[in-house]
Amino acid sequence: MIAEPTLATRSSLQKENSIDVTSSSSAPHTPNVKNENRQKTGRGKRRAREGSENAKRRRSEAGCGSRGGADRNQVKNGGDVEAVTLFEVVTMGKSAMQSVVDDWIEAYQIDRDTALLDLISFFIQCSGCKGVVTAEMFQSKHDAEVMNKMVEELDEGSGLQYKKFLAFPWILTVTWPMDVDSGEYPLTMPGPYWKKFRSNFCEFVAVLVSHCQYSVIFDSYLMDTLISLLSELSDSRVRAFRHTCTLAAVKILSALVGVTLNLGVNIDNTQRLYEVERVKISSKRASPRVEKIERKINELQDKRHEIENMMDAIFKGVFLKRYRDVITEIRSICMEELGVWMRLYSPVFLNDSYLKYIGWMLHDKQPDVRLKCLLGLKALYSDALLASKLDLFTSRFKERMVSMTLDKDHEVAVQAMKLLTIISQSCEDVLTAEDCKHMYQFVYASHRPLAATAGEFVYKKLLCPPEQQEKEDGLSEQDERRILNAARIRTLIQFFKDSELHQHVAYLVDSLWDSAASLLKDWDFLTALLMEETSPQETGLTRAQESTVIEVLLACVRQAAEGPPQAGRGTGKKVITAKERKQQMDDCIRLTEHFIVTLPGLLKKYSEDAEKVTHFLKIPQYFHVEASDTGHFEKHLPALLTQISTVLEQHTDSGVLEAGSRTFQSLCCEDMAAHQLSTSSRDQLIDQWVYSLHKLLGDLPEEGLNLAADDEKTCHILATLKRVAAFHNAHDLSKWRLYDPVSGLLSLEVQHGGLPDQIVVHSLQCVCYAVLWQQNTSGEGVPSRERALAQRNQLRSFCEKCQRCLSHSHPAVKEQAFLSLCDVLTAHSYQLLVMEHTGAAPLLYTPDPKLQKALISFVQEHVFTGTDHENHGKATESDAGANKLDDLHRKRNLLAAYCKLIVNSVLEMSTAAEIFKHYMKYYNDFGDIIKETLSRTRQMDKIESARALVLCLQQLFLRLKQEQDSGKVCSSSIQTFSSIKELARRFSLTFGWDQIKSRESIAMIHRQASPTCTVFISSAVQQQQTSSFNTGGGLSYRSP
Repeated sequence: MIAEPTLATRSSLQKENSIDVTSSSSAPHTPNVKNENRQKTGRGKRRAREGSENAKRRRSEAGCGSRGGADRNQVKNGGDVEAVTLFEVVTMGKSAMQSVVDDWIEAYQIDRDTALLDLISFFIQCSGCKGVVTAEMFQSKHDAEVMNKMVEELDEGSGLQYKKFLAFPWILTVTWPMDVDSGEYPLTMPGPYWKKFRSNFCEFVAVLVSHCQYSVIFDSYLMDTLISLLSELSDSRVRAFRHTCTLAAVKILSALVGVTLNLGVNIDNTQRLYEVERVKISSKRASPRVEKIERKINELQDKRHEIENMMDAIFKGVFLKRYRDVITEIRSICMEELGVWMRLYSPVFLNDSYLKYIGWMLHDKQPDVRLKCLLGLKALYSDALLASKLDLFTSRFKERMVSMTLDKDHEVAVQAMKLLTIISQSCEDVLTAEDCKHMYQFVYASHRPLAATAGEFVYKKLLCPPEQQEKEDGLSEQDERRILNAARIRTLIQFFKDSELHQHVAYLVDSLWDSAASLLKDWDFLTALLMEETSPQETGLTRAQESTVIEVLLACVRQAAEGPPQAGRGTGKKVITAKERKQQMDDCIRLTEHFIVTLPGLLKKYSEDAEKVTHFLKIPQYFHVEASDTGHFEKHLPALLTQISTVLEQHTDSGVLEAGSRTFQSLCCEDMAAHQLSTSSRDQLIDQWVYSLHKLLGDLPEEGLNLAADDEKTCHILATLKRVAAFHNAHDLSKWRLYDPVSGLLSLEVQHGGLPDQIVVHSLQCVCYAVLWQQNTSGEGVPSRERALAQRNQLRSFCEKCQRCLSHSHPAVKEQAFLSLCDVLTAHSYQLLVMEHTGAAPLLYTPDPKLQKALISFVQEHVFTGTDHENHGKATESDAGANKLDDLHRKRNLLAAYCKLIVNSVLEMSTAAEIFKHYMKYYNDFGDIIKETLSRTRQMDKIESARALVLCLQQLFLRLKQEQDSGKVCSSSIQTFSSIKELARRFSLTFGWDQIKSRESIAMIHRQASPTCTVFISSAVQQQQTSSFNTGGGLSYRSP
């Protein structure tokens, strides 16, 4: 991997101007490597051997650098090599770092040229150089030709690259083969072994400077050579040299900052000692001790000045050239270390001359560089003493920092938000109202870490309680806390109102959960705030504010019980920790024990408001009865059930009924402790409703069509049907036998008509649920033949009624009939699949062709209406936009329901051709649904799926041909030839790159399709697969 150059001693260099050095590989995974640097003669050889053997002996005594330790490391990495070079020690790990550096310093003090050449060799090896290093002594400082010799060239004839540069007192030449510069070197090589190399390399540099600070660092030889070496190599055209030596140089500068801080401490201590000694002197006569201390102070100050000169040389020689490097990693290194220098040695680095580089690099194109700048600024602004020196920088780059919250990289946006949060706390009045408004909106962001950070900003800016607050006379601590929380809740309500996103309160709570959980989980205060009665003189919550508080309360309950974020808001966490799980369980227990007592009172107080009681009825769905006190729960449950029953009898709103139904579903679960009590309460309600329904429908056939005229009776029937349908959706009500009376109501509508539209809609729902529950229960065992036939007849009868309702005049009736048909047929398909091996032949029901045609006609008329650009480009007002969004959502549900029939083999696969033909025209609205249907049909049967594609293209082409032959101008609903060709191209992309898998499908297209369709698809597929072949994608396609 890396060639170790052999180096000459100082005496040899004095005899010869240059020595060519060659060596074999000495990578840690290469066996049988010998250190040729130690092959010397005479006194120099003896001293070098003594130093090397002493180093080995000390490492052996330390238990980390001996041959055995090296062998263990090498065996782990596939070799058996003793660590005899600095590079090998660093690649092995940090265990031998301290002793190896001490050994090197000792060797440097004995023969500094040899030791320094070893260190130079180390940096060149760390750059991944697989070449030869030649060193020649620089004879004269006044040589005017020396700078002309500093070159970096490529010799194409010999196939070598070489770089000659000055590392005083040597001129070094590094030569390596051209094909070696492959882009991989230790800092970029993959694998865990080389990932540790970077930290080991940085640790070695820091330890080297730290251990040299009391000895050889001030000899005007070591650091001059190192700075010269790293400055030259960091300016190379070779990326490996630039990257490695830039990292080494900035880490040396960081270590020198530590040396300077130590010198500063020593100067301060010595200065205090000097002041004490001067006080002790009574006479004006100079004291030898004081003079000694003065000389020491001057010496320390000179050393600090010398270190600052070294830092300045590195900054100007390396940083200024590399902070704008073309390589992202090098720019990131520079920005990261610059932030460290500013934080540790602010008297020198924390000024506008250095801050401007961070400000400029905030505009870097790569997110990692911007991230390092933000992290450095966060550390500076977090320190109050340092933040006071950043006023000019803040005013100059504040606009950029605010705009970075919109960064396309999520991590950069999060850190920008955190930085601005720190700035708002440390620097008052820096962020304007417009800046804050811009940042507030991110609490509704889809990226949860960004939303949570924005929530922390909102909390600290608006909701955080003041640190010091004057205590009012006559108020207890609890009263003060209640007043403070009430003010914070009012502020939160006003913030939510000003955001004008009134359907996203759950996202707001999720954003504030990490920072304001203590306020949001204060169930006692929130319920007391809703229950308190205010006098006319006091200012209480308005009705709108009460609604918002109730929404916040429900969102907090859901967040505490479920924990995961809202839909569409992803999170980086995949596993909940044990601590978080315990916290979630404790919150569930607390809310269960609290709301089982307080919820009946809240329902009673707000029983007249349907929207508010809907939110309250959802709270019991998050109860955790198993972990709470069972006796306490069963004691207060009857009052809650009574109040829920009263509310359900009082309201007919669909939201209230659905919430009540889901609540009873959770309370009636067999695992619940109060299962029997909840089930009994539910059955009493349903008994009343079923009895009322039978009574209202008893004389209906005699009255015929007079039901619409009797408004009171119509309202009673409609209300009862709503309640029964809402509960039948979540509960099995088969024992009440609701199918026959409600189905009779549908028969009356089918035969005579005249029923109110809403009654027909809810009747369809109720009968549909009855059929679905019947199918669900029949799948638990093998039904008898009589029961199977009765169930099939029931299904056929319901489908016929729904088919008749598809031609109803009211859109709501037609849509409900269509959805009911799709649901029962899909469930019937699943039922047959489950009972496939149990003799399910009597259950089989296949939709007749008329019904299939009616279904596809409904989809064509109610889903694929209008053009795609019309659906998006006309209405600009918010209300019209919301209506269009709801309409799109409704159409997507209808299309998805129909596509389920195709993928579940209820309808023939050829019917999918009517769906596929709209793939391009309605791609933005329904493209994902159609593409998933195409994928599912191909998984079911590749040949039939390809046949459906061919049929789709044939129908489009024949329709276009008929229009053109008629001589009329083609309407906008007719797809053009180019659009049909583009559709074929899109279809070809779905076949994938594996030509073997798609061979049979393409062959079928060639055999059965018309010539035009064959040209459409085969040309597109061949073009795609030819592209794959040209890029190494596989074999070429040959048609049969």
